[in-house]
Amino acid sequence: MSDDILKKLMETIVARKGVAIENSYVAKLFRDGDDAILRKIGEEAIELVLAAKGGDRQHVVCEAADLWFHSMILLAQHGLSVGDVLTELARREGTSGLDEKAGRKTK
Repeated sequence: MSDDILKKLMETIVARKGVAIENSYVAKLFRDGDDAILRKIGEEAIELVLAAKGGDRQHVVCEAADLWFHSMILLAQHGLSVGDVLTELARREGTSGLDEKAGRKTK
């Protein structure tokens, strides 16, 4: 599996910006703005944590997918893409997480 599915999904999400809200959950989130999208991300993050605590691996996968999906909506809302996140992850590759985080404090 490759990142192609993420790119295809992002294209679909972006295309939903112009769709009537009666026909698209994503279009409704775009219309409702950052607060609605952020609430969904918070909700999905909590559900992911609870799934992990419950130990059901498939439930963890489903909740992680929901969190990624809603995070992608937020990216699109701000004119960003999966490619932007992948570029950032590539930039961090080979860098200690502690060093990377310390470097953010000085920016």
